[in-house]
Amino acid sequence: MPAPECPKTPVMPKILLSGSLNLIRRRINPCRLPLLPMILTGLMKPKKIRRKDFSDYEAFKAAHAISSSTILQNILTKCGVERDVADEACRLVEYHETGGDPRTDLLKDADSISFFEVNLPLYYQREDPAETRRRCVWGYQRLSSRMKKVAQSMTYEDYELTLLFRKAIGESSTKINFDDFVKYPYPFSR
Repeated sequence: MPAPECPKTPVMPKILLSGSLNLIRRRINPCRLPLLPMILTGLMKPKKIRRKDFSDYEAFKAAHAISSSTILQNILTKCGVERDVADEACRLVEYHETGGDPRTDLLKDADSISFFEVNLPLYYQREDPAETRRRCVWGYQRLSSRMKKVAQSMTYEDYELTLLFRKAIGESSTKINFDDFVKYPYPFSR
């Protein structure tokens, strides 16, 4: 299995892939199946959806969700998963970025909070502070009220990352379009 091209969390793909395969074998709740394509999308170079290929962040996230859903549909079909379970799992994946019902809203929260808990420190290492801040604002704004409280209690070993995250939370009280930040860079330096 090839390693992800950019640093995320080195152990997460193996852990999540193993867990996802166990879920498929047991044919359990389709709400848990979306883990698999998210991991595979990150590991499969030919189908990887890259932010740099999109001028609009929302279009990038929509393409990511559709690509993940397509990958999952192919896997579940090959695994012989019942059609109704496969269809629901693929629907959940397709809408995990936008939500819209209790199940997809739950996945959207899980996706967002996992970014802050697991991937943000590595994102901060590979991106500049302004980009990291933009991503934090975007991710925080999509959290439910309950998960915003969880995020507000988060800290990081890197004090400057914690400070950047706190500032992003403060700015998130107003609706901000992620792509507007490209036009108006944030004057934050490490």
